[in-house]
Amino acid sequence: MTTFDSLAEKALRGLTPTRDELLRVLKGSDDELMELVAAASRVRHHHFGRLVKLNYLVNVKSGLCPEDCSYCSQRLGSRAGIVKYTWLDPDRTRELASHGVAAGAARVCLVASGRGPTDRDVGRLAPTVEGIKRDHPDVEVCACLGLLSEGQADRLREAGVDAYNHNLNTSEERYSDICTTHDFADRVATVRSATHAGLSPCSGLIVGMGESDEDLIDALFALRELEPDSVPVNFLMPFEGTPLEGTWELTPPRCLRILAATRFVFPDVEVRLAGGREMHLRSSQPLGLHIADSIFLGDYLTSEGQAGRDDLAMIADAGLRVRGAGEETASHEGQAPPRARRRGAGTDLPPNV
Repeated sequence: MTTFDSLAEKALRGLTPTRDELLRVLKGSDDELMELVAAASRVRHHHFGRLVKLNYLVNVKSGLCPEDCSYCSQRLGSRAGIVKYTWLDPDRTRELASHGVAAGAARVCLVASGRGPTDRDVGRLAPTVEGIKRDHPDVEVCACLGLLSEGQADRLREAGVDAYNHNLNTSEERYSDICTTHDFADRVATVRSATHAGLSPCSGLIVGMGESDEDLIDALFALRELEPDSVPVNFLMPFEGTPLEGTWELTPPRCLRILAATRFVFPDVEVRLAGGREMHLRSSQPLGLHIADSIFLGDYLTSEGQAGRDDLAMIADAGLRVRGAGEETASHEGQAPPRARRRGAGTDLPPNV
């Protein structure tokens, strides 16, 4: 029987796991969860050491999307109570990006709702990118604007964009279950277009949408064919007012198994712990960081994330450090001293249980 250590050895040799090996990871018992985390962590630390890459997201256009993606709070017909606005002006976007960079972000992700950009939209992004690059020459800029038309990826590259994100989300077989206004092939074509234009391809998953283990494996293998430079793993945030509201399929062990499977398929590729990590991994987030090597800092598109300062403290407390920063240790600055117990035994107050 395949052991997790043998899977780690295989990954360290650059070999892709088989379907049966990935099923063993995804169907594994919670009794052996820490063995799996340790094996995946070996691969992560071999290629990335103790470094964590920080990414900061700026939602430059929010809501009123004509697509019907079931998981999305911005979808056609969504009743989710999100903030909606049209394109931010370049100065405001630069200002927002600067907050993430100041906190240590190595990449700024500019995201706009919609099926895809018009040529005018691509043009309006150019001064924004120019301004961010002028202020922060070493920061990567990633665009996520939806499906790209012919020539748009080249124009984004000419404007200074470094990477393009377009997630496959799930397997081809069940894609029509979550979206009917475009198909899986459209997404593949956009990732390929970005790659051919010289943009760094970023494409990943949304898990927890009712997919089977086989669907997950199909999606991972489809992503592998696209050879992305970064693979975000998003965990469904079931917004009220969307078709997937009330969908709570994920547990922290399940999330860790999905991350481990992703790491074995992508041993030397950036694996990003992305949206929904706080609500699904919860106290197991630090374990996730020993498998993934990248996170979003702070808030997401339409939902609030963990406070950035808490993200940084979590990284330090896990014995990891932010890429580009110096050696760090967990900081106790601002930590309150212990409080004397005033309840339970010896008092008239009930215990803290």
